[in-house]
Amino acid sequence: MPGTDIKSDLLLLITAAIWGFAFVAQRAGMDYVGPFTFGGIRFALGTLVLLPLAWRRAAGHRFGQDGLTTRRGHLAGGLLAGIFLFGGASLQQMGLVYTTAGNAGFITGLYVVLVPIIGLAVGRRTNAGTWTGALMAAAGLYLLCVKDDFTIQRGDLLVMISAFLWAGHVLLIDRVADGAQALVLAVIQFAVCAVLSLLVAVLVEKITWDGIRSAAWAIAYGGIMSVGIAYTLQVVAQQNAHPAHAAIFLSLEAVFAVVGGWIFLDESMSFRALCGCGLMLAGMLVSQLYGMFMRRKRA
Repeated sequence: MPGTDIKSDLLLLITAAIWGFAFVAQRAGMDYVGPFTFGGIRFALGTLVLLPLAWRRAAGHRFGQDGLTTRRGHLAGGLLAGIFLFGGASLQQMGLVYTTAGNAGFITGLYVVLVPIIGLAVGRRTNAGTWTGALMAAAGLYLLCVKDDFTIQRGDLLVMISAFLWAGHVLLIDRVADGAQALVLAVIQFAVCAVLSLLVAVLVEKITWDGIRSAAWAIAYGGIMSVGIAYTLQVVAQQNAHPAHAAIFLSLEAVFAVVGGWIFLDESMSFRALCGCGLMLAGMLVSQLYGMFMRRKRA
């Protein structure tokens, strides 16, 4: 394997680990601040981390005359993406008040399966791998979340709804990012998410300096590491990474969430829940990799 592939795979693995352990930070931060306060400060920090690099990229980028290649197009696309990001991140953060980091990691990962299914509504084609992966993920979700009395925890339900918004966010980015400067678009959407989160936090949450100080390490990890550094690593890695490798390594985010919850939060899972996680991970991978392998086979 060429050295660039090894480097890209390693960066993707680090990215997945940072994002997975971010669920631990997000869960721990809920002991001290509200979900909107946490999200607002987190994305504000992420914006500040990425802003110098995005500014440098924008300075060297030739903006076109039409579509998202214009400065106004970047602003409009970033605004829409930021609204979806705010919805998905807020529901996920609210759900983490009531569920574990491991559960949240795997349920959030459902967006990988949901993207091609929701894409059918906008005329995208899908394949047998998508439906197979969706069935596997649905079965795994049942084992992970649905209890013996056929009830589901409030936190799991909130994170599940957020997965639909994450899927919508991916589809929106795919639609508006053609010709766009990725880091510029990212900074705009992170800033929009931060502003919306802080506005809601001021209206519905009690914000205290003591709470923010107590949650400082969790907020710093979520903002600097998860939003700022990990996003940059992903952009750099996927410039040279094989798509199949990217799908596999980034899917490991959910596994790192479970491991992190076990190590740092003393969380545990029943055998039934672990089987559900295994089915969900398999479903995510089948959904991502089937189309790649079939295209390669036809080629």
